[in-house]
Amino acid sequence: MRKMLLLFVLILALACTGRAAQTAAEAEQYYTQGKFSAALNLYEDELKNNPNNPYVYYNIGNCYFKMGSTGLAVANYYRAFRLAPRDADIRHNLSLALQSAGEHLVPGGVPQVLHQLFFILSYDELKGIVMLCLGMSSLLLCLGIIKRRWGKVLWFCLTALAVSGGWLYARHQQEKLPLAVVASPTAELRSGPGTNFPASANLTQGHLVILQDSRNQWDEVVVKTQGIQGWIKSSSLEKI
Repeated sequence: MRKMLLLFVLILALACTGRAAQTAAEAEQYYTQGKFSAALNLYEDELKNNPNNPYVYYNIGNCYFKMGSTGLAVANYYRAFRLAPRDADIRHNLSLALQSAGEHLVPGGVPQVLHQLFFILSYDELKGIVMLCLGMSSLLLCLGIIKRRWGKVLWFCLTALAVSGGWLYARHQQEKLPLAVVASPTAELRSGPGTNFPASANLTQGHLVILQDSRNQWDEVVVKTQGIQGWIKSSSLEKI
């Protein structure tokens, strides 16, 4: 009975894998033919089964970019970038989409190489390294107390823990920043949460904003590149 159950699970897993591969191939074919809307539907269906796959987000971003929805393209490229920051294609397309909206992936004054090094590891990879350094340091500390050895190795692990821990903290601040992107063609930035408040600026799609507050289907935001603050309709934003 157990063998039959395992065989059933194996067949089901193979069937799901084959179906996913077929869906991906069909979506890619649609994309190549210029049928971006059809490809997008398939990629979004695939995302339901693979919500943490950066390349599904990347493909969705490509479809939106080709369809002229720069804001939604930026949002999905950014999601892909958070999961796979080392991928050159993801980084390039995110940077390209941001530039088309007057934004930049690398903040002004920060060298490109330094920015790439800062994101050379994903957030989860960095957490894994911190936990490994913490475990090794704890083990070596115990061994040092018992046998009074491993001093140099312990100091190396503690140094690695301090460096990786500081790096993780900086990335945590970055990862947990409540970002959103203007997804509608244009969005009015108003002084308060309502159309009765005067508009101070018009933002085109693709602009990144930091969410501050929410009230009555309006979001208070700070525009990253311009440093201005105001309220935008929630329906005009795509949260990242």
